[in-house]
Amino acid sequence: MHRRHYVLGAATLLAGLSLPALAQRGDDDGEFVILHARYGTDRNHVDVTDRLRQLARRDRRVRLTNDLFGVDPDPGRDKYLRIYARDSQGRERRFDYPERAWIDGGQFAAWGAGRWGEPNYNGGWAGNPYRDRHDDGSYTILYANYGNPGREVDVTGRLRELARRDERFRMGNGTFGVDPDPGRDKRLIIIARDPNGQQRSFEYPEGSWVDGSQFTGWRRGDWGR
Repeated sequence: MHRRHYVLGAATLLAGLSLPALAQRGDDDGEFVILHARYGTDRNHVDVTDRLRQLARRDRRVRLTNDLFGVDPDPGRDKYLRIYARDSQGRERRFDYPERAWIDGGQFAAWGAGRWGEPNYNGGWAGNPYRDRHDDGSYTILYANYGNPGREVDVTGRLRELARRDERFRMGNGTFGVDPDPGRDKRLIIIARDPNGQQRSFEYPEGSWVDGSQFTGWRRGDWGR
């Protein structure tokens, strides 16, 4: 009888200890491993990798304020936090966060544990010159519609498929495999967000070229609701 109580007690204790560990593992299972972080502007910027690691150990989400890193590398100008990371395929990617934006560490591996950063990383502010520059656009796509006002359909998924094939494509009548307004000229509307969080729309009439170079992550397709 006593032995049974001991076994059950030990099992309960182990279960209690494993839950936080599992939760912590879930919080740190992001897709990207951080290599380096810089804060500032194109003109002046500083290495903040160590300071970001300290902040990450405290919170999963961090609000980027002007005094967060205890330094102002370019007084009087809006600054960015620029994080350089590597995905599971070994490809590098850059994440830009303007002042007052929220940084969500959930997408970064070992964020809370702080097991990241390369001391000798030499990407500089512009980043590694050998990474894929086809995805360096300034706007992040939120969604895309095709048709006319009052007669349009969501084509975000189909646009993502097209983007993964080509950086540029010409939009014809059969591009999206649907005709929401037969007999009338239609247009593609892309709604995107700029680095300051403001929304902007891009309109492409039938027969025009769609150039994805201005959109962040265009070929990767990691955009859209």
